[in-house]
Amino acid sequence: QVQLVESGGGLVQAGGSLRLSCVASGTIFSINAMGWYRQAPGNTREPVALSPSAGVTNYANSVKGRFTISRDNAKNTVYLQMDRLNAEGTAVYFCYATLRTAWNTPIVVKWGQGTQVTVST
Repeated sequence: QVQLVESGGGLVQAGGSLRLSCVASGTIFSINAMGWYRQAPGNTREPVALSPSAGVTNYANSVKGRFTISRDNAKNTVYLQMDRLNAEGTAVYFCYATLRTAWNTPIVVKWGQGTQVTVST
């Protein structure tokens, strides 16, 4: 079994910063992509920052220049540094990973349980 566990969410004032972490654990042969989505109340889940492979990053236009995604492949961990947060940042943030559990198994997508980020204005 593979688990993704997020941490680092919480309450922050507008203009402040938070750093989210997500650790993948369990039977993992290799991880391809890792990234972050978010879902605000009443909205669909949307991509925030993605790392399709080591050293490659993509960001939603709304967070470019303020959020930074990074990975520690040795620790199967992805981070999301969020700076200059605004009200739009209030959401549940989910990490995801595409991975193989063995060399001869198909790639599967795993999601974390989500961590709440609330930006007060």
